[in-house]
Amino acid sequence: MVDAFPLTWPEGWPRVAVEKREAGQFRTSLAGALDNVEGSLRAFGRDSGKPVSGIVLSSNITLGKMKPDDPGVAAWFLWDGEQRCIPVDRYKTVEANLQAIHHVLEARRTELRHGTLALVRATFRGFTPLLPPPGAKRPWREVMERAPGERVTHDIIEACYRRLASIRHPDKPGGSHDAMAELNRARDEALKEIDNG
Repeated sequence: MVDAFPLTWPEGWPRVAVEKREAGQFRTSLAGALDNVEGSLRAFGRDSGKPVSGIVLSSNITLGKMKPDDPGVAAWFLWDGEQRCIPVDRYKTVEANLQAIHHVLEARRTELRHGTLALVRATFRGFTPLLPPPGAKRPWREVMERAPGERVTHDIIEACYRRLASIRHPDKPGGSHDAMAELNRARDEALKEIDNG
């Protein structure tokens, strides 16, 4: 199962470090970008003769929090008998990441027009996600939004922890006990790794 909130990122797919995210040149609203992605998914299903179903646009947007600290978006859907996921976190806003997903889908539609269904199936193999097994814990770097291999210090971990706790705490809109417990575990693991490294 994939949740629309909080963000369900595919297992093993790298995250873009916060400081490397780009502003993007898209001129679209959140509502417009949502419409574009949903329209592209339907059109792709129609063009391919293989309907798209089970669409879940997963992000950290929640009531009262339209500009989350983690603007990543993962578009999950069923196509051609398999679950697919197009995750994007290259940009600083949710609407820019959604618009990027729209353009990825439009590129697949172009492949359909100029290539074959076999070509599109081949490119879509890269969008076959790995979901973490139920109950599996996410790596601390993913929970704390740190890039793989990024150098971190006690100060960086503590600052990151405070920022994320202000969002994930159960007293905050969209926060929960589970999200806070995961963050506490991730901080402990990060500090232990720093101390032992």
